[in-house]
Amino acid sequence: MNNRVPVYVQIAFYVKQQILLGKVSSGNPLPSRREIAAQLNINPNTAQKAFKLMEDEGYVITNGNQGSVIYIDEKVYSRIKTELTQNMVKDFISAAKAIGLSFKDVIDLVSKYWDEGENS
Repeated sequence: MNNRVPVYVQIAFYVKQQILLGKVSSGNPLPSRREIAAQLNINPNTAQKAFKLMEDEGYVITNGNQGSVIYIDEKVYSRIKTELTQNMVKDFISAAKAIGLSFKDVIDLVSKYWDEGENS
């Protein structure tokens, strides 16, 4: 992740990736804010901001003293998948343009490696 991206945003992004990869599912508990801060060696306020962001975006629910859990339904999953996919494609296009690739060059490369990735 980009060092210019705030740490709390990077944490939220990581959780979204884990959701898309199927490594976490709805109902999975999250470590406490204090535990996250200690594990990542960050300020507890930064961990709190990450949880607030994830709650605001709807994929983490906190029930008082019961802790926080992942919450995913079809709408949440679809929104996360769209967001991460669009960001990935935009980043790829920016990088391709930065090194002077044409649209045709990119399509040719994607076509060449698309099926190759399935055989790796």
